[in-house]
Amino acid sequence: MEKLKYHLLVMLATVLVAGSFIASEKLAGVINPFSLTLLRFLGAALILLPFVIFKKPLRTKIAHSFPRAFIVSFFYTMFFIGFFESLKTTTSLNTGTLFTLVPLLTAIISIFILKEKISIKNTGVYLLGILGTVWVIFKGDIEALLLFSLNQGDLIFIVAILFMSLYSVSMKFLYKNDELIVFVFCTLVGGAIWMLLATFILEKPLEWQLLKGDLILYMSYLIIGATLATVYLYQITTLAIGPTKVNSYIYLNPAIVVILVLMVNNEPVSLVI
Repeated sequence: MEKLKYHLLVMLATVLVAGSFIASEKLAGVINPFSLTLLRFLGAALILLPFVIFKKPLRTKIAHSFPRAFIVSFFYTMFFIGFFESLKTTTSLNTGTLFTLVPLLTAIISIFILKEKISIKNTGVYLLGILGTVWVIFKGDIEALLLFSLNQGDLIFIVAILFMSLYSVSMKFLYKNDELIVFVFCTLVGGAIWMLLATFILEKPLEWQLLKGDLILYMSYLIIGATLATVYLYQITTLAIGPTKVNSYIYLNPAIVVILVLMVNNEPVSLVI
C-alpha cells in the first residue's frame, strides 16, 4: 500500500504537468522564455520561503543542501527554457507527446550513472512508446513519417527533454537524505539564480508587465501547480520508487493533454491521432 501511495502521487503530478503544456502554450511568445522561467521559479520559491526560513531546524540545513540542489536545478531550468522556446513554433500536443521520450533517455543515462539495467520487457515498452510518439508527431501521415521532417520547435524540445532526463537522474544521484522541503526550496532558489544570471548575461528584458488577464492565471498555475507541487511530488516519488518508474508515467501525458485541450480549448483531436 505504501508503494501505491507513491504511484498515485506520480499520477497527480502527471496530470499537473499535462496542464502545464496548455498553460505554457498560452504564455509562449508573450515574453521571452528566460524571463518566464525566472518568474516561475522565483514565484514558487517565495511561496515556499516562509515554511523553511521561519523554522530553525529547516533553516540550518539550507547550507548543507544548496550546493547539490543548485546542480540539480540547472538541468531542471534548462528544460523549461527549451520548453517555452519550443512552444513558439510547435504545439502543446507535440511537446506533450515528445515528452514520452524522457523515460527511455532516463533509462539509458541511468545505465551509465546509476548502474541500472533495462530488461527486455521494458525495452519493448520503450520501443512501443517511441512508435506512438512518432505516430502523433507526424499525425498518422506515412509519407510525412518517411520524410521524418521535424519542425524547429520539435527539435528544440528534444534537446529540452534530454535535460529533464538528466534532472531525474541527478536528483537520485545527488540527494543525500536531505530534508525534502529544504531540498525542494533550494532547487527552486537555484533555478531562479540560474535564470537571473541568464537574463543578465544575455540582456533579456523581464517584461512581466505584459502578463495581464488570463495570462496571470496561466502563470499562477505554472508557479503553484506545475512547479511548486510537481517539484515536490517528483522528488519524493523519485526517491521512493526510482527515476525510471516515475518517468514511465510520462507515457500517459499525450492522452491527458488531448483531454485537457478538448476541455479547455474545445479543440477535438483527429481520430487517426
